[in-house]
Amino acid sequence: MKEKVVLAYSGGLDTSCILQWLLNKGYEVIAYIADIGQKEDFLAAEQKALKIGASKVYIVDCKKEFVTDFIFPAMKSNAIYEQRYLLGTSLARPLIAKKQIEIAIKENARYVSHGATGKGNDQVRFELSYFALKPDIKVISPWKDAEFLAQFKGRTDLINYAAKNGIPVKATVSAPYSTDENLMHISYESGILEDPKLAPNPEMFEYTNSPQTAPDKEAHIEIHFKDGLPIKVVNKDDNTAKENPLELFQYLNELGSLHGIGRIDIVENRFVGIKSRGVYETPGATILRSAHLDIEGIAMDREVMRLRDMLSPKFAELVYYGFWYSPEMDFLMAAINKSQEVIDGIAYLTLYKGNVINTGRESPSSLYDQELSSMDVEGGFNQQDSIGFIKINAIRLKAHHLILKKRSD
Repeated sequence: MKEKVVLAYSGGLDTSCILQWLLNKGYEVIAYIADIGQKEDFLAAEQKALKIGASKVYIVDCKKEFVTDFIFPAMKSNAIYEQRYLLGTSLARPLIAKKQIEIAIKENARYVSHGATGKGNDQVRFELSYFALKPDIKVISPWKDAEFLAQFKGRTDLINYAAKNGIPVKATVSAPYSTDENLMHISYESGILEDPKLAPNPEMFEYTNSPQTAPDKEAHIEIHFKDGLPIKVVNKDDNTAKENPLELFQYLNELGSLHGIGRIDIVENRFVGIKSRGVYETPGATILRSAHLDIEGIAMDREVMRLRDMLSPKFAELVYYGFWYSPEMDFLMAAINKSQEVIDGIAYLTLYKGNVINTGRESPSSLYDQELSSMDVEGGFNQQDSIGFIKINAIRLKAHHLILKKRSD
């Protein structure tokens, strides 16, 4: 019997050629397509895979799980990589890998395969997830296979191979850039974007209006939180309300896209040590992160916040590097969930021409004491107590200054 391999299949040039290549190597190929919110003709992709020779095609709807089990936990941690990137691609990969392993187990397949290159981050994210979820799985990674690399030097060879094998593809040799799309974001890289000084073509953007062409009218919304999770969004202008997690996030995407929110253009550090330029559109998550930070400001203890803020960059790094299924991530997730136990309330926001403006917040867990912080009311705070507070904190400053003075003398 032929060995089975489950291929993460997109229907594009690379994975279509890989499917044929695996067939030519004597494998039975089961194609797997993850629906994580990308604009895709899934029926056409399924028919294409079957036409090439896949024995089966799985199309798995992952959208709700992507929101509840990956995007929302990242929002609870305020995860952001290198202060800019909200991890749209990074968060999707462990979910895609999880479903792929589930199919491999169901089909009794010893092998899984993907189309990620040997230069990028996705190869690491996929393969670390595979091995964490099924340690005995075998991975076929064509872009790290000597035979495959000898046959395919780049896109031209792939396009020629597709033509020779009757594989219909839309790709051209001079593709302007590469994209990755899901419910959380769309990314653009390579091609004409490889020169970091060149501004992207305004026509490139697929998700969001530019801030310049966004509506001249503000949008006013409120986002309700319970234990750090968004549970409701309300548009105060037309009373639209969403509570279902998937619908809530999709609605924030809709509002953010309309108002030109969530565009960034950065040079980032890949895990493998290569710098790359990426352009991203992440509308809904940009709004959600701003609202979550605002509720934390009123409801989170200062020292808990300081500790959590130390963990957030590490959380983002683990996501970016592909360690979602790791003991250190389990530890961080537990700590972050603990920090979110009283992060309840409503954040009031105004959306306008690329900006998310925090205009108010309230919380039943509020640590804000209006009288205590007031300049006009004493509120039980004896201002003379600050004399001793300052003297104690000044002790080490005085000692440091005296040492410097002795050295200079």
